[in-house]
Amino acid sequence: MTKVIPASELIINPDGSIYHLNLKPEFLASSVITVGDPERVAKISQYFDHIEVKVAKREFVTHTGTYKGKRLSVMSTGMGTDNIEIFMTELDALVNIDLHTRKIKPKHTALKIVRVGTSGSMRKEIPAGALVASNFAVGLDTLMQYYAADFSQKELAIGNAVQQSLGLGFRPYCFEGSKPLLERLCTNDTILGNTATCPGFFGPQGREVRLKPAIPDIIERLAAIDVEGVQLTNFEMETAGYYAMGKMLGHEVLSLNAIVANRITQEFVDDPSEVVERLIHHTLENI
Repeated sequence: MTKVIPASELIINPDGSIYHLNLKPEFLASSVITVGDPERVAKISQYFDHIEVKVAKREFVTHTGTYKGKRLSVMSTGMGTDNIEIFMTELDALVNIDLHTRKIKPKHTALKIVRVGTSGSMRKEIPAGALVASNFAVGLDTLMQYYAADFSQKELAIGNAVQQSLGLGFRPYCFEGSKPLLERLCTNDTILGNTATCPGFFGPQGREVRLKPAIPDIIERLAAIDVEGVQLTNFEMETAGYYAMGKMLGHEVLSLNAIVANRITQEFVDDPSEVVERLIHHTLENI
């Protein structure tokens, strides 16, 4: 007998839409571009041939339409892997759970999800203004302490190396992104990299304003790690959550990063919007 998911575990709004995203299954395309900033959704959908759906609730904004005849959804998530956990769980439910019967569908649907976001470089050779496609992502947050997941030996080795380097009381989680999406979206315009996902913008990334970070040299420590040729190249706040939830739920996920700062050279791009715009066009043309 197929398990029925209780109303308390998967909340459906009175209009039949899923709780946080406020979406019905028919509102969602099978290829999804995600951004953190809700205002960035319209900066992507402005290039659509037409927009059929616009929905907004909290930080979750969705525009679904077509670009050069291909149906796409663009969605914002807000910041942090806690938001990504909500986002990915509800996105999966839209395609793999019958919201009327609350039963898991017998046939699994895999979505293609591409994150378009800003990031900082931790390597001198990756300048501000570059575009980076994430191969592996390491989560410095504790999201995966609450899930049972399978890791490859390489993913475990990377997580162990990061734990030892930073002296953490838990093993950071590591997952590889989608190989098919990487082959499609990592072109001559992009650099292949590996991303550290931090649970904050200031202290967890070694910034000191009024509070002193516990690991002030975290960027240097992360940059020094090398596991079977895998070196961390950049850092942000969502990618590892995407890769973890994507792997566990069976979706193809890739993170593309607009490098707006280099923490080693202390550069910051003069025009961050120009770098993001280049990444948007790169994504639309290759997705």
